[in-house]
Amino acid sequence: MTAPLLSIRDLRVAFPTRQGVFEAVRGVSFDLGRERLGVVGESGSGKSMTGRAILGLVRPPGKVTAARMELHGESILNLPERRMRALRGARISMIMQDPKFSLNPVMTVGQQIMEAYRLHSGQGGRMARDKAMEMLNAVQIRDPERVFHAYPHEVSGGMGQRIMIAMMLAPDPEILIADEPTSALDVSVRNEVLRIMDRLVAERGMGLIFISHDLNLVAQFCDRVLIMYAGRVVEEIAARDLHQARHPYTRGLLDSLPRLDHPVSRLSVLERQPSWRDEEIATPFPGGL
Repeated sequence: MTAPLLSIRDLRVAFPTRQGVFEAVRGVSFDLGRERLGVVGESGSGKSMTGRAILGLVRPPGKVTAARMELHGESILNLPERRMRALRGARISMIMQDPKFSLNPVMTVGQQIMEAYRLHSGQGGRMARDKAMEMLNAVQIRDPERVFHAYPHEVSGGMGQRIMIAMMLAPDPEILIADEPTSALDVSVRNEVLRIMDRLVAERGMGLIFISHDLNLVAQFCDRVLIMYAGRVVEEIAARDLHQARHPYTRGLLDSLPRLDHPVSRLSVLERQPSWRDEEIATPFPGGL
């Protein structure tokens, strides 16, 4: 069996509150290969916090612990900030939800892509400019020369998301974490962005963690899916089998979605069970947990 790019066991993220310690992520475990792994759940389920914990973006007083968090067999758990800065972007990149809040409003698009590339490659300005133009072409932006000199407020939401993808992929990372990258886009632009991501990930042999709340989208786009609830993974399933999921939480999410092939007069309402918060899933990891 091929060794995974990323291996995580018993990941936990906790924050102190007046009522005691709150665990936003509780015992998450998974392996990531050169595949598209979907992470699905409602708001507050711990999806985005899991991605941030991997990149060391949880700031004090938040605390991240894990039995194992390894990239190519090397521990990346709670590394010093200087080492994490070298790792972010160069080996693991993250696309945030809304480019309007992720792009620097006082720097041009070209300056931002060049900065991301130069920081991790050490190349000079000419090489960085060529790389920026290459990436703008790679994400299928028309008139890349104009966009290179544009500011973020001068581009649309769909173009801004493609610019974010170009910037995150410029340093050639091994893993891309996409945190609801299409949530603010209309359907036609969303599908175009997904096609671009799919092609780039396949061409580069990367691992993709695709965080979303859209079950149908994940079923179509990903290879494997983790379903999260209250900070835990309650089910893991192949994406093609998602509509055959067995856990009542996953079934409840699926039943609450309208379907053209199975119309109903009234959608189901998800009835939560207290036991879901503390259930453990039986997942056959190599070597055990």
